[in-house]
Amino acid sequence: MPNPAWRRAIPALPLRSLLLWVLVACAGAGWLAAARLQQLHAAFETDARIVHRLLSQRVVQHDAIMATLALLQPSSADGPSGPSAASPLPRLPSVYPQILAVLQRTAHTDWPPGLRDELAAAEAASRRTGHAAMAALNLPAGRYYLVLAAAPASYALHIDLRATIPTDEWPMDLADSPVRVTLEQGTDAFVVQPGRAHSGAEGRTYTFHKHLAAASQPLDVVLQRSVGLHELPWWGMLGWCLLTAALWAAGHALWRQRVARQRAEELLRLGQVARLNTLGELAAGMAHELNQPLTALLASTQAAQRLLAEDRPELPTAQTAMARAVEQARRATAVVGRLRRLVERPDLAGQAQPVALPAAVHDALHLLAPELHQRGVAPELDFAADLPNVLAEPVALQQIVHNLLMNALQALEQVPQAERRLRIRLQPAGAGHVALSVRDHGPGIPAEARQRLFEPFFSTRSGGLGLGLTLCESLAQAMGAQLALAPEATGDEGRGAEFVLTLPVARP
Repeated sequence: MPNPAWRRAIPALPLRSLLLWVLVACAGAGWLAAARLQQLHAAFETDARIVHRLLSQRVVQHDAIMATLALLQPSSADGPSGPSAASPLPRLPSVYPQILAVLQRTAHTDWPPGLRDELAAAEAASRRTGHAAMAALNLPAGRYYLVLAAAPASYALHIDLRATIPTDEWPMDLADSPVRVTLEQGTDAFVVQPGRAHSGAEGRTYTFHKHLAAASQPLDVVLQRSVGLHELPWWGMLGWCLLTAALWAAGHALWRQRVARQRAEELLRLGQVARLNTLGELAAGMAHELNQPLTALLASTQAAQRLLAEDRPELPTAQTAMARAVEQARRATAVVGRLRRLVERPDLAGQAQPVALPAAVHDALHLLAPELHQRGVAPELDFAADLPNVLAEPVALQQIVHNLLMNALQALEQVPQAERRLRIRLQPAGAGHVALSVRDHGPGIPAEARQRLFEPFFSTRSGGLGLGLTLCESLAQAMGAQLALAPEATGDEGRGAEFVLTLPVARP
């Protein structure tokens, strides 16, 4: 017997799906690597802008100090003794640690001999440009002078670049960060942050180059970062490959299940024939149960008809036959009614009336007070203020609430007493509805059981009939309400199960 087409197609699918998995895994891993590189570049750009702003603020502060010295100097500095005892010049290094010394030149004094020419040239440049100028720049050591020409005295600050770095606001770890930060002018550079040396193993290098925001100190801020291969998200890429492999395996299994399902559907068709035979047996039983009273009814009515058709009707005998006919008709009606009650839902919509939902909850808790005390459960009530009355059938509502609370208490029996919590909440649920939620902190409902929870004869409790929630759902629908299992929550609220009964508001 030749194999069917679905069996011959089995080897072809794995080869195509395997190639698809390779493409998807490579694309996903590449996307993760690109996203990581983009993240590192964005962090580098952010840190670079912060570094440039901080260093610019410090060098601009030097200009402000120079300008303040020029404004606060005495109206005449021609005295032979230079600054007076109250001069703020000696106190500047104690306030600004990056300022090593403050020098002053008046008409009767000159710059120190070793720095005379460089400071004089910088003073001339400052007088020409109108702002401070740099002198005696030793960038590798991080030292330079900042000179401002003013009258009657000119000033020079001896600045230490290392102390200029605002370590408390620095966005990176000066010792361990992989970003190299330097202040450069020409071929000279001052290393602010050593970073990580470049090697051939790096995959990409990011660079930032920008002038400081101070014309008096023309230094360039240069940042460089080399991204090593070890910084790529290898674990994430491996996880993606494993995830796609798992999905591929699941898809392959689902495809095999599809083949198996086709086989099972054929078996199901045969099973349906068997169930039809069972229904035939049931119909035959019903016919047998109804046949006897209907046959007796027919015989009695025919006998009464014959007795009444005689010349001298035998009325007592006819009346007896008719009484028997009535009895058999009632018997048949009882059989039909019994069968009907097995499948018919109660009609509660016409019996609904305004009900105070908080009062109904309190009544149910009152009835369950011994059960609550026995299990050591203190209900947590959360009722919204000014709740309107709801439209419900009082007895059916009480039965639903009682059943939900009993289910919660039975679930709490499976956890230690110290962890037993039962919360009942009443709150508006959109326009024209009020929601009653009952949440327990028990073991919860398995994921595979959540879809079948309202099916008849399905129960997660050993020994349960599986009709309680089905009956509650039928009663709720019969009076225009809705009963549902709330989605699983997260965190501390994710434990246990929550049922929500939504009822319409009673209109005035």
